[in-house]
Amino acid sequence: MFVRVKPSGRYKYLQIVENSREGKKVKQQVLCTLGRLDRLTESGKLDSFTESLLRFSKKLKVINMYKQDQVKVLRDVSIGPALVFERIWKDLKLEEIIREVGSGRNYQFELERAIFLTVLHRLFESGSDRKTEKWKQDYNISGVEGIELHQLYRAMAWLGESKGIGISKGREGYEQHIKEKIEWLLFEKNRDLFSTLEVVFFDTTSIYFEGEGGSLGENGHSKDHRPDLKQIVVGVVLDQEGRPICSEVLPGNTADAKTLLPVIVRLKQRFGINSFCIVADRGMVSKRLMETLESPSFRINYIFGSRMRRQKEVREKVLGSEGSRYKEVPIARAGKTNPLLLKVKEVTVNGKRYVVCYNPEQAKKDALDREAIVESLKERLKRGDKALVGNKGYRKYLKVREGEAFEIDYEKLKEEAIYDGKWVLQTNTDYSAEEVAVQYKQLWMVEKAFRTVKSVLETRPIYHRCEETIRGHIFCSFLALIMMKELYSRLEEKGYHFEWEDILRDLEALREVTLEMKGEKYYLRTELRGTCYSVLNAVGVAVPPRVRN
Repeated sequence: MFVRVKPSGRYKYLQIVENSREGKKVKQQVLCTLGRLDRLTESGKLDSFTESLLRFSKKLKVINMYKQDQVKVLRDVSIGPALVFERIWKDLKLEEIIREVGSGRNYQFELERAIFLTVLHRLFESGSDRKTEKWKQDYNISGVEGIELHQLYRAMAWLGESKGIGISKGREGYEQHIKEKIEWLLFEKNRDLFSTLEVVFFDTTSIYFEGEGGSLGENGHSKDHRPDLKQIVVGVVLDQEGRPICSEVLPGNTADAKTLLPVIVRLKQRFGINSFCIVADRGMVSKRLMETLESPSFRINYIFGSRMRRQKEVREKVLGSEGSRYKEVPIARAGKTNPLLLKVKEVTVNGKRYVVCYNPEQAKKDALDREAIVESLKERLKRGDKALVGNKGYRKYLKVREGEAFEIDYEKLKEEAIYDGKWVLQTNTDYSAEEVAVQYKQLWMVEKAFRTVKSVLETRPIYHRCEETIRGHIFCSFLALIMMKELYSRLEEKGYHFEWEDILRDLEALREVTLEMKGEKYYLRTELRGTCYSVLNAVGVAVPPRVRN
């Protein structure tokens, strides 16, 4: 049923018409003619008729009165973030897990709600945890209304507490932090999400402090290029699908080569995994580590990157080997239809198994980059060479000639060309050379995870002083990373591919306005925009009604 204007001679008439179907045809039936449009408008009868109809439609009545400023706006908050991530939080059983682990505490606030609020803030707002208390005022998040800043700090300190708690039967007394108990329960209750732990990936990064950094803060090799500040070392273990399994927090002066072995031992103890393959970059490898992994009592499979320039055996015998030929391996690339055609070959030296990987595209880029450096060097040498000494990119291609002046080292340039587009892996697995290369290529997931934690989630810098609060701060970012990965996994299952910034922006734009009209409250939802509908659909959340009371 609808209203239409019917021209007739010099005048136009307003009619109420109803559509009806007869067979395959739709016919219109005029129910009544209200009168001439010009007379109805001039006399005001049309307005009074419309108002009388509005009495029978609450939604239209509210919308009409809102447009006419006849209602009071009580609240305007964003509802998208909590709608989506509350569902993921519960689906991953994080609400259940945190309530279970914290059941013995008698806090005067909702511990689980405080942690969820911190994690949600970490996903949407970069910066200090101090902003969380004020940030929540603009969002509709259930159960967080009375939570204050000092309670958020207490919740993070609880996550970082060290207690002698058993991870499972038969391992009571193993010293753990609360956050590690949560990691284990998260793994146990979501085993169906983890495709397999036959292969796990590990990498580390450093995160600096503004301040002393408690007992964990130490000066060390800064990957943030802030050697002036104390830092901590953070390690993350992921499965083959890129799902975070656990995180490790170590003092800032811990060398990469000393981080992996303790992580492997703790993986075996905490998760009861006796057989798996660890994939890590060359910075993790040490002589002691290799000896331990190869020992009969330990025996863990590995795929490690090798230092091509520093290891004489790799430089001379592996890269110089001409006994085997390269095989081509197509590797799918995100966002591209044509795969990467990686070339691999296997080389055995003194009983050690190596896999040489060659990327023709990267080799071409490496050669062009080196040529650009040489051209730049030639120009700069004409103007003086003192400024070049401090530039590592330039310095390795220079040598000293008579008179202590610098000149381009063409022999060094020739040597560097050997490494263009290549990397060497060492492994003790039974995987084919192609499988070894593919598995190592997946290590980018860990690197991407760190870029996410440090840039998107803005874990750095850290302002906390106590070790427990620092561990809790890092763990909240780890939980945010888990939530982010889970959302992306669900979107991929539906065939959606969105930028993270677009998702956040569109979810925040989904708002609900609370109105008061004649003593009754009404809630008006804004329109869904951009990625919002697809995200809600992927997570399994129903779109809220436009108007409710």
